[in-house]
Amino acid sequence: MRLNELMVELDELEPDEKLQWLVEFANELPSVSADKRAEPFPEDCRIQECQTPVYLWVKVNAGNVLLQADVPAKSPTVRGLVALLVCGMQGASVTECLDLPDDMVAHLGLASVLGMTRQQGFRGVVARIKRDLQTAQNDVEQKES
Repeated sequence: MRLNELMVELDELEPDEKLQWLVEFANELPSVSADKRAEPFPEDCRIQECQTPVYLWVKVNAGNVLLQADVPAKSPTVRGLVALLVCGMQGASVTECLDLPDDMVAHLGLASVLGMTRQQGFRGVVARIKRDLQTAQNDVEQKES
């Protein structure tokens, strides 16, 4: 999972450098697919804990996690946080992603550089990913039994 590599990279930085890294990493967030852009984003895809309008789609295909997200470019820190998860978790196994710490803010050493609102929003994104993955895993298990 690429997220582990990104976490090591972040861990080596000073707190103020971490924030700059996130702003620069915001450019790595892939655009959502054309079919998603063709329609207004559904409200059930919006992360309610985020003040910035963050939309997230979580899918599992053949046991691999597929994430898409939309975050306005005018919110580079939030966009960088979401890009970290989307780029870092893309293609990973459901189990790997479910094993991530719930409080990624503290795990990444970002508590000192992110305000409470951004911390709460980031926790909301992580929680949504894990909740949707757990639901997908449960659906697969029910179909198999």
